[in-house]
Amino acid sequence: MKLPAEFEITCQELKSKIDNGDDFCLVDVREPHEFEISKIENSIKIPLGDLPSKLEEIPKDKEVIIHCRSGVRSANAVMFMSQAGYTNIKNLVGGINYWAQTIDTNLPVY
Repeated sequence: MKLPAEFEITCQELKSKIDNGDDFCLVDVREPHEFEISKIENSIKIPLGDLPSKLEEIPKDKEVIIHCRSGVRSANAVMFMSQAGYTNIKNLVGGINYWAQTIDTNLPVY
């Protein structure tokens, strides 16, 4: 699923936000067994299927960046959250696998 550009963020842009100490919320919507394979530090782990019942854990007053393995589940999460009233949300293009290929090459790609 291709989202409009305003709903996307690249791995390099996310890395810049982390390096600059920007205030945002990073949400990992992968399944629990995937959390054990690789992770981006300081992410909130909420599997996509649990998202509707856990929205209150995600602040609406700051930028929210969603990621999964490749960007597909997180794109679905962005669409769902947009319909739930979130206005400052972005999907990490390429997901954690692209992050592992371009930013943190110590992480496994799976």
